[in-house]
Amino acid sequence: MNSEARNQHVGKVTHHELKQTLGTWQLWGIAVGLVISGEYFGWSYGWASAGTLGFVITAVFIAAMYTTFIFSFTELTTSIPHAGGPFAYARHAFGPTGGYLAGAATLVEFVFAPPAIALAIGAYLHVQFPGLEPKHAAMGAYLVFMALNIVGVQIAAAFELCVTLLAIFELLVFMGVVSPGFQWTNFTKGGWSGADTFSMGSFHGMFAAIPFAIWFFLAIEGVAMAAEEAKNPKRSIPIAYVTGILTLVVLAIGVMVFAGAAGDWTKLSNINDPLPQAMKFIVGEHSGWMHMLVWLGLFGLVASFHGIILGYSRQIFALARAGFLPEWLAKVHPRFKTPHRAILAGGVVGIAAIYSDELIQFGGQTLTANIVTMSVFGAIVMYIISMLALFKLRRSDPNMERPFRAPLFPFFPAFALVAAVICLATMAYFNFLVAIVFAIFLALGYVYFLLTRHQRETAPTDALLEE
Repeated sequence: MNSEARNQHVGKVTHHELKQTLGTWQLWGIAVGLVISGEYFGWSYGWASAGTLGFVITAVFIAAMYTTFIFSFTELTTSIPHAGGPFAYARHAFGPTGGYLAGAATLVEFVFAPPAIALAIGAYLHVQFPGLEPKHAAMGAYLVFMALNIVGVQIAAAFELCVTLLAIFELLVFMGVVSPGFQWTNFTKGGWSGADTFSMGSFHGMFAAIPFAIWFFLAIEGVAMAAEEAKNPKRSIPIAYVTGILTLVVLAIGVMVFAGAAGDWTKLSNINDPLPQAMKFIVGEHSGWMHMLVWLGLFGLVASFHGIILGYSRQIFALARAGFLPEWLAKVHPRFKTPHRAILAGGVVGIAAIYSDELIQFGGQTLTANIVTMSVFGAIVMYIISMLALFKLRRSDPNMERPFRAPLFPFFPAFALVAAVICLATMAYFNFLVAIVFAIFLALGYVYFLLTRHQRETAPTDALLEE
């Protein structure tokens, strides 16, 4: 590209800038809020295949993977504070092809997670208002929270922090209310895939339960997508990530143990509302505590739904700005300084998924289960590429400024990498049809990537990736 053309494209950056307004507390709220719906539903399905004790082992393994991953991932986020997150790290390490793979995987994770949560919101509201169609309620949730994200990231982040604090408060209330009935024997009875003793067959259930343990922590890495909007990313992001993952690990353990010890855990293992049902064991169906939990349970779903909309919009924005998606998706609202077109584009895909029963409901799984599984595939592939990028950049760019360095390198990122590979293999084995669909999606995206090389060559210069 000649100098005149390059100057013209650099000039475009003024139309693609995000406003730096987020502080440490707000980033922590995003980190926890992105994930906290996973404490409310989804994880208890792991009990159906692994039992309570088997699932504890699976959950501890996944918690270790996420903890080592986040400590390692933070090095990348603070070194390259870019709205593209994993896309930017992989592009810096492996070039455009690596950037495509990481960006596409992250896009799958963050675009497919919201419709699953929206369907849960719709189902919840349907219980309270039987005349309300769940899918219509899910679409309504999209419209409300897309609008909130467009109005401004400061308002969106403040809302996210509030609903996250309320969701945490509710989980603590749940643990406090059921604690008088806590009996460890309830938790351990039939704890190995329905048996009282461990056997080789327990391993099968523990591996099958991996996706449900991942649901405890899925999407915490989305804070990386808000890096360009952080006031002091080199300081605030490490604090937000580390305190966020510790918060979630404590809540996950507490919710799982207290729910399982409250009564017959087998009655909680195949339902979408394990916490209210566990509370029924202790306080009965008509208790005021019970009604409070049911109503406030919406906050956990809303926190994750709202936060992930913020995440997917920044990923679409970054990919479009770099020429990996149509350039018009990178436009920033002239007044609110938010990527409004990216927010709307992801919402269109999500709403389409909500109403696509026949297309997405296959392999004997429900619509929600397949959407969740697709999202998890994207996450795991992104984790693998991110850890490979960390190792690559340590060798190829040893002088890069690293405000936060992964502790116990190379052991932490190596453990996260190996654990993610195990998760990917397990996911593909137990969800082969979804794996095929995910692979087809990546292949079609790669064809588009090959056909749009000129689009990337004429994209605005990205200083964060040119350093």
